[in-house]
Amino acid sequence: MYETLTYIGGVHKHEEMTELIEDLGGFVLQQNISQMDLVLTLAVPMEDVEKVDEKARELLGEIKIAPMAGTEIAIVSPTLARQHLPHSACDISEYLRRFGAKDNMIGLSRGAGKGIARISEDEKRLIEEHDLAVFALGSFRECLMNKTHLFQDIEIPVVVTGAPEMDLGDLPGAMAYVNGLGRIPRRLKRGEDIRALKKLVEVVEDILDTRRKEMMDDPPIVPSILVKTEIENQVEAVKEIYSPAPIVSQLDGVRVKLDYDTYKDQIAEVVVNEYRLGDVSEIKKSKMYDYILVKLLPETSII
Repeated sequence: MYETLTYIGGVHKHEEMTELIEDLGGFVLQQNISQMDLVLTLAVPMEDVEKVDEKARELLGEIKIAPMAGTEIAIVSPTLARQHLPHSACDISEYLRRFGAKDNMIGLSRGAGKGIARISEDEKRLIEEHDLAVFALGSFRECLMNKTHLFQDIEIPVVVTGAPEMDLGDLPGAMAYVNGLGRIPRRLKRGEDIRALKKLVEVVEDILDTRRKEMMDDPPIVPSILVKTEIENQVEAVKEIYSPAPIVSQLDGVRVKLDYDTYKDQIAEVVVNEYRLGDVSEIKKSKMYDYILVKLLPETSII
């Protein structure tokens, strides 16, 4: 099993860190350079975490456990229109990224209005392509209770945020509820806001850890982190993608930001641990810009 980490340090001699990770059989999931600062999202074997920590201290950097790394999270708001005060949803998205998550903001096309809010089947399918969804709702108890149909039959874990204190039983379909994050017409910078965001991080990390443990009983035939690396090495078109994250790792697959109709056959022919990717996964068209979504099959599927 791999442990996901975030390395924060300087650009100077950072190649020593990347070389160590490769020597240990680990992977660099994402690299962000801002002037002289470097942030690496890593995955290394659990038994080698101490070696990475020693190298980080040698380079005057810092290593943090990043349970959300290697996951993709949907931040869903009834609408992203300015009059609906999407400030909190934006800050939730930014805060989760600090802990290694790759998240996407999703605004529903007909989600506004206590009595008329709707979610389409395509929007549901798009949300379900992620590992977890955070529904950023409003400030009134009645409003939240009248919008449970937006997430009641979503098939991935759902965390709901809102302002009032509520019992989870009042929100059927939600796995967790975090209060203190309603419709706020400002940035979430105050003490109570930061505490609510930290609580949200704890809840999301616990849910993702639980999912990982459940998957260990019947893990994917090949790990998604390795699939990401092999696609990068074997599909030349990936090098021409301008997105900061051309391939996004998920718990049970990857999202490849290439056109499905053009590149699906190339993706299927990628070899991972002597397996043809098309034989050990389901490759389908994503609801997001017609990207390629690869969902890995569990080990029991080949018995």
